[in-house]
Amino acid sequence: MTSDVWLPIPPEGIDGLPEGPRYLFWDGGDNGDQPFPGDPAECAVYVVPYMKRLSVRVAPLEHLTNVRLIQTLTAGVDDITARLSAIAPGVRLCNARGVHETSTAELALTLTLAALRGIPGFVRAQRQERWAPGFHQSLADKNVVIVGYGAIGAAIEDRLVPFEVARVARLARSRRTTARGLVHPITDVLSLLPEADVVILCTPLTEDTRGLVDADFLGRMKDGALLVNVARGPVVDTKALLAELERGRITAALDVTDPEPLLPGHPLWQAPGVLISPHVGGPSSAFLPRAKRLLVDQLTRFVHQEPLRNVILTTGPGTAGATGR
Repeated sequence: MTSDVWLPIPPEGIDGLPEGPRYLFWDGGDNGDQPFPGDPAECAVYVVPYMKRLSVRVAPLEHLTNVRLIQTLTAGVDDITARLSAIAPGVRLCNARGVHETSTAELALTLTLAALRGIPGFVRAQRQERWAPGFHQSLADKNVVIVGYGAIGAAIEDRLVPFEVARVARLARSRRTTARGLVHPITDVLSLLPEADVVILCTPLTEDTRGLVDADFLGRMKDGALLVNVARGPVVDTKALLAELERGRITAALDVTDPEPLLPGHPLWQAPGVLISPHVGGPSSAFLPRAKRLLVDQLTRFVHQEPLRNVILTTGPGTAGATGR
């Protein structure tokens, strides 16, 4: 029986790992040239390296002939699910729910406040040694729509409430009721946009959400509204967003873009009313301790053959498709 676990964090730095497996460190190296730490055929659990190039993260997949668990350290797994054709049936793919909510919600709130209160303009004025007072928007009394009300969406709302927002509308794949109130189905989104002052995107990237924020979506947003994207770049139609930004009708704060990374010369860099951060919702000081706790818990469950957390799919014949969630 295969028993190797490939970890992108040195195992000696993770307290509480269960006994039994052989833990091997592999994160691809700085340039993606790190040799595999052992025989891929002996790898039972592959923990995907965090913040590495896609080519590095998926490099082992075709060689993992006996893997039983693929664990990402990201909330989104769209890049991995698209590349599972070489994986045998019955392998569980799990995401990092519980790791990124705090950090991503903090950034969503940071981007929202910075954009509303004009922080980018203050930074430019400071560099010019220019005193530039003015009247800016407050988050208080605003109507906010959260598109993608999962764990991250709920964490964002937790942080919005103390800022005295007027109302939060929540949207997810299906209608449900939470302790905070109604969660609308995503099909209701267009009807909610005209009253929204701030629209925060934190939905996973799926075939249903790719290009969700298109010209029709943006056109229904009210004049002066702010779009905040901490989801995935392709959730937004970049061409349609640029058209609205150039008109000056709405503003945007983007932690993710399409394409990504955003290359020099791309018109988004210089578009009016846009604040861009380089996909840093997850990587913060909050990441490592939460990632370690997740790995200890998940590997303990794996070793003791207990139900795993955060199972996104189980591979089936031909894969690239889910047999469970």
